[in-house]
Amino acid sequence: MFKKPVDVKTIQRLSGADKKKLRRTAKGRFPQASDADLDAILPPKAEITVAKYPNHVLVYGIEGEFPMIFNTDARVYALWKVPHLLPAFTLKGGEVSRFVIGGADLMFPGISIPPEGFPSFEAGQPWAVKVPGNPAAIAVGSTTMSSTEALKAGLRGKALKILHYYRDMLWDSADGCYVPNEGFFDDIVVEDPNPVSTSQAPDSAEEPEVTNDGSVSAEDAGVDISDNHGTNPGIQIEAVEEITDVVNELKLPEDKTTEQAPVEMEHHNLRTEEIDSLLDKCLLQALYTSIKEKDLPMPGSTLWANHILPNRPPGVTIDIKKSSHKKLSKWLQSKSSSGLISAKEDKYKKEVVLLAINHKHPDYMAFRPEKRVQELVEHEKDVAESSVTKQLEVAEIYKPSSHVKPIFVAVEADMEKYYSAPEASDIVFRYVEKEKLVKPTDRAKVILDVTLCDALYKGAIKKGSAYPTEIHKKDLGSAFLNRMQVHHKVSRGTQEVIRKGAIRTIQIMTERRQGNKKMTRLSGLECFLMDPDSLASELQKKFACSTTTAELPGKKGQYEVLVQGGVIDDLAKHLVDHYDVPKRYIEVYDKTKR
Repeated sequence: MFKKPVDVKTIQRLSGADKKKLRRTAKGRFPQASDADLDAILPPKAEITVAKYPNHVLVYGIEGEFPMIFNTDARVYALWKVPHLLPAFTLKGGEVSRFVIGGADLMFPGISIPPEGFPSFEAGQPWAVKVPGNPAAIAVGSTTMSSTEALKAGLRGKALKILHYYRDMLWDSADGCYVPNEGFFDDIVVEDPNPVSTSQAPDSAEEPEVTNDGSVSAEDAGVDISDNHGTNPGIQIEAVEEITDVVNELKLPEDKTTEQAPVEMEHHNLRTEEIDSLLDKCLLQALYTSIKEKDLPMPGSTLWANHILPNRPPGVTIDIKKSSHKKLSKWLQSKSSSGLISAKEDKYKKEVVLLAINHKHPDYMAFRPEKRVQELVEHEKDVAESSVTKQLEVAEIYKPSSHVKPIFVAVEADMEKYYSAPEASDIVFRYVEKEKLVKPTDRAKVILDVTLCDALYKGAIKKGSAYPTEIHKKDLGSAFLNRMQVHHKVSRGTQEVIRKGAIRTIQIMTERRQGNKKMTRLSGLECFLMDPDSLASELQKKFACSTTTAELPGKKGQYEVLVQGGVIDDLAKHLVDHYDVPKRYIEVYDKTKR
């Protein structure tokens, strides 16, 4: 279930009523758990979050700590806190574990039968997997048949469908910050297994076959790797040494409170103004590094969980309730009122939604993101990139015009270079600093000398109207950008092109043709470095329909793709998901609707 990287769709905090409901559900799911056990995995006073994954899995966890249960079934972290939360199968030996922690399903021949006899269970029940001599679970799965059916089959076949295992992507989502004890790896064999392809284990009475390197094959170990899809069924030896080093440095869970005490004290000492400042810094960091135009509009809860919290300084906890805004919605609305972002409340979801980002806002242009966080986000973005196409980057850039040439000459800036919005704004502020034009009595304003006044307003003021003598600092950058030549840069992989003017949008239009048949037209692809012929061939396979390309009348070198059928919504989604085209650059027209 978590073999491959999966991005979280949304993360939300549970309300008090939802936390009580989850607790009741967990109590029914784990009848052997006491109230103290439930407190360990779902602390009453802690904030509980639910993460929704594209594979329809709901993962519940403690905010800022570990995921505990998914779809109300326990996961490894929960079983490490409460080992008896689920019944468990014990493996015959550590040799089998290397396959299980690679995602292979558990077969009956790989299970050790206890002296008291084979346990009783029903099909579809959650069970854990343990190695001999270690109470810590290494995997969680669902039984494929009942114990009665298993005995009738002679204890052959698949026993457990593994849903979650140690070091899968769900485990890694908590960065492996907690392991049960230093001896956790003692009984787990993690060398690279011999890749035997089979779906049926032999009878348990037979002698296991040993490979040339002394290890047991997957078939004789009692696991099924036929459905592993090429996933590495073990962990490399180098990784084991690294993990063991980390484990040796960790302390037991009882020491956690004392370790975290200084951090919590630091958080409680933060004043309201400091929390407000920290919130603004995290928002600007997220706007620069992790929020992409194609992700907009974005619910406020997603913004908070996926972008604001990950950009916190290490060891710092942010509580919006201790800020001057008290609520996330009020904070976002205040940022919208200041002009940094555009946000609006969704009347149906009762949640504030982030609509747009003002890249020309003074706070945005003056902010410099931390390289450490930016590099981390870029690395995670590269790892999660699963599309076959190379990532698209679209940027608005500016070239100096004759209006602003005196400003560039005065600060000895390159007139032939292209500048981003922050870089261009920096030029004019360098001129202000050089000429000492900040108004002494009001340092928020800039006095306009002849050169700066002509650069900003010459030719734009009507005859007979007086030229302004000063300008506010927050308006200076945008006024300067308006006097420069707008260009746009589009890059995809090693390809890069710079064109004059604002970028044109992709047009998707569905219309009716003869015989009341629908046809979808797609144009404007050249602006985003997309080949019409290649895209037409790709869409033909994706939508199982006929496609063709045709040159646009009167526009040499520009083509449109014609797709049979009304696939307007699916086509727009395909461009966003597979070609990274931001939503704001796609225009959709449906002429079939009356």
